[in-house]
Amino acid sequence: MSEQRKIPRILEMNEDLTRDNNELAERNHKILTSHKIKTFDIVGAIGAGKTAILEKIVEHFSKEKKVYVICGDITTRIDADRIEQHGANTIQINTGRECALNAYHIHKVIQSLPLDEIDVLFVENVGNLICPSDFILGVDMRILVVSITEGEHVIIKHPLLVKMSEILIINKIDLMGILGTDLKRMIEDAKQINPNIKVIPMSAKTDDNLDLLLKNLQI
Repeated sequence: MSEQRKIPRILEMNEDLTRDNNELAERNHKILTSHKIKTFDIVGAIGAGKTAILEKIVEHFSKEKKVYVICGDITTRIDADRIEQHGANTIQINTGRECALNAYHIHKVIQSLPLDEIDVLFVENVGNLICPSDFILGVDMRILVVSITEGEHVIIKHPLLVKMSEILIINKIDLMGILGTDLKRMIEDAKQINPNIKVIPMSAKTDDNLDLLLKNLQI
């Protein structure tokens, strides 16, 4: 009998955590939209190219916009320092053992930001294809980055993040000739999971389709 009580209690706690996070994410979104800040959450595995893509985005938009980037990592601010060199103000969140940022992290940061001075806010989430699906942050758009080097099954193996994203970037297409990855299959898998997702095959190294990505951000 005691074991029967424990099971629903654990489930209830998880539901409470999710509900609390979602409520705070909604508050975050209201705060940010009230200041007319365009916001993005960029998720993807370590090595997919999130930082390289952000460097390109920031370099383009920071010429005319005030851009801030919140960088999430277990430790260090290596990526934040890279992005900062391209014209953005960066805030580093080191999560320790937490594998994704959540609405509480974002809420704490935006309370200390000069929101009236910011045009665009990017969040580079902790490198992971699983944990970020548990936490919405309160942004306008989620961008999922995968790469050719992760294999053509990477999309179908992580359907939840695909469902929760508005844009899917398939990065490192400059390596297709070497790896022989089936790009068409990756795109078809993504569309089967989320028919509304915008798929952008690109290369952060060669800038192939970078212009298409910049256009779809609608900044």
